[in-house]
Amino acid sequence: MAAAIGISSSCPHSKSSYLQNPPCLRNLNNGFLSGSPLKLPCNSPVKPFGRRSDVISLVVAASVTSTTSAGEAKSVGAVGSLNSGRFYLNFTGFPFPLGPFLNRRTIRKEILKNCIWSFEQEQALGFSSVSTNIRMTVIKLKSGGLWVHAPIAPTKECIQLLKELGAPVECIILPTFAYEHKIFVGPFSRKFPRAQIWVAPRQWSWPLNLPPEFFGIFRAKTLQDEDLSTPWADEIEQKVLSAPEVGIGPYVEVAFYHKPSRSLLVTDAVIYVPREPPECISKESLLESAKNGLAVRILSGGKEVPNEPVVDNKMNRQKGWERMVLQILFLGPSNLLEPDASFAQMSEKLIVSPIVKTLVFSKVPEKVRDWIDRMVRDWRFKRIIPAHFAAPIKAGRAELLAAFSFLDDLLGERYITRPSLSLLFASLLGKATSYFPPDDMRTLSSLDQFLVSVGAVKKTVSGRRR
Repeated sequence: MAAAIGISSSCPHSKSSYLQNPPCLRNLNNGFLSGSPLKLPCNSPVKPFGRRSDVISLVVAASVTSTTSAGEAKSVGAVGSLNSGRFYLNFTGFPFPLGPFLNRRTIRKEILKNCIWSFEQEQALGFSSVSTNIRMTVIKLKSGGLWVHAPIAPTKECIQLLKELGAPVECIILPTFAYEHKIFVGPFSRKFPRAQIWVAPRQWSWPLNLPPEFFGIFRAKTLQDEDLSTPWADEIEQKVLSAPEVGIGPYVEVAFYHKPSRSLLVTDAVIYVPREPPECISKESLLESAKNGLAVRILSGGKEVPNEPVVDNKMNRQKGWERMVLQILFLGPSNLLEPDASFAQMSEKLIVSPIVKTLVFSKVPEKVRDWIDRMVRDWRFKRIIPAHFAAPIKAGRAELLAAFSFLDDLLGERYITRPSLSLLFASLLGKATSYFPPDDMRTLSSLDQFLVSVGAVKKTVSGRRR
């Protein structure tokens, strides 16, 4: 979700930079040449790597052995063991590296029996104690093949869990320009060389605008708005949000609608923060976040910060999760020492992340409103599957409209073209879902003003000076 802020390098939301050191590749492998929106988010042909690319590549993936365990939520191996099939070397992402750097546990869950599955891994913000989950969604097509949305790190464990579904991977989808999702497409696609690769349009990176081949993505086709010629068009429809006016690069996200299951798939557009931490986030990360370190002392609301050891119990794990969430959503929340109240305000409801709302969607409300209204008009979804936090979310058109009700304040009533019943529900729900605690928003608002002052994001809303 790090891509949410809109200075692509691409919330959570996330991470920085150095791959390998062969002199011939040292410059190419610097993670600061990434392409994801600031989440605080040679056009000469590049030839595909040969067999050696598994050892020296833009993203290094190394896996060893793996075993499987039974259960609806499945994972492989022992946590922390390099022999568990979870080993994945990754030091990429500007300005923060996308951790974990060596081991990534994969959790597979069946969302809809023999039809839709989620695969989740932990995603850490650099060297900090802030983590969230990143999700890959897999749909079985009528052809019997698999359609893979937003690939995650292709550890041996992850690939084994995918192969257990007993179907070939036919299509690999990159639904965004965000670096945190883009970086895994190349390594993942090399595990399935016969699969077609489709990427969101207008891919870009910062500070250098590099082609997808730089990230190991070869022979990719471009996702087009409402394209009826894709191999999956009879089952899955798509709508593209492309907003070049956001800042130094466009914000691009493709939403998908799986008609048989009435499921809406998005990347960073909306989130639903669960009360308890996702299973893939390690207890070590949670307990580290529960410690009263420097960030807590700075963001303590002026209260005295006790220096006590953190023991492993449910209360401290929960505190760690609440602190993670507030830092992901607000960057600098008003009070990390006592996060309960703010966390309760932001959790267990469908919302637009404060970062995405402030730094992206509020800059281009007409384009976002058009995108959302087209979804509501054409798609009768009953569940939403984002790429972060909880999923699936039991939500339909009214809940989606409510999450985006802040657009109405920016655009005025003349832009509202929704059915009256949906509008009624959105009005009832909108105030609660769009409200963010002002004290927690203070740091994010200051960041927005700074980014506007340096020209990183636009200073206008709907054509009007703010």
